[in-house]
This record gives sequence, C-alpha cells and structure tokens, in this order.
Amino acid sequence: QVHVVESGGGLVQPGGSLRLSCAASGSIFSIYGMGWYRQAPGKQRELVAAIGSGSSGDYADSVKGRFTISRNNAKNTVYLQMNSLKPEDTAVYYCNVQLNQGNYWGQGTQVTVSS
Repeated sequence: QVHVVESGGGLVQPGGSLRLSCAASGSIFSIYGMGWYRQAPGKQRELVAAIGSGSSGDYADSVKGRFTISRNNAKNTVYLQMNSLKPEDTAVYYCNVQLNQGNYWGQGTQVTVSS
C-alpha cells in the first residue's frame, strides 16, 4: 500500500510565494521519479515540474524561472517552491510518484493566487 499526501497550499497575493510538499509512504523500495501537476477549473491537468532520482528538474514554460522542484530521497518527499505567483497559477496541485509497481497520485492541495 502506497500513500501520497500533498501539503502547503493556500491563499496568497500575486507576487507571493508558497512551498508545497509531497510525502510518499508505505510499501516503497525506491522512487524513480516524482512530479507536480495542476488542474484549474474546466482545464486539463498539466505537468508543472518533474524530477528524477539525482536529476535536475524539468519545468513547464509557464513556470520556468519562478518554480523550483527538489526532493529529499531519505524522506521520500518532493517539494515545489513557487515564487512570483500569478493569478493564472491558481489550481489544485497534485503530486505524482513513479514507483516500480506503478504511478500514484495524491489527493491534491489548493493554491489560490488573488488579491
């Protein structure tokens, strides 16, 4: 059994910052990759950032220079530092964990950017 839990979302003003965390627990031997996706109302879920084991992050063009993905392998945790937030960043952010046995999703955390 694998559980994936996101945290750190909330309401912030434009230009503000948030740091999202995603922790995987349960029957885990190793994590091959982790990523952050987001879905706004009426929109398709899109990839925001992804990171493999020991690799640098890959980012959507819309967040390059503003978001940074990182991971702590010992804690099976991935982070998303979000700076210079814009109203168009408003969405539910989901964590995806790639394991040997498949992909697992968290339940999402709401990020709202508004004044």
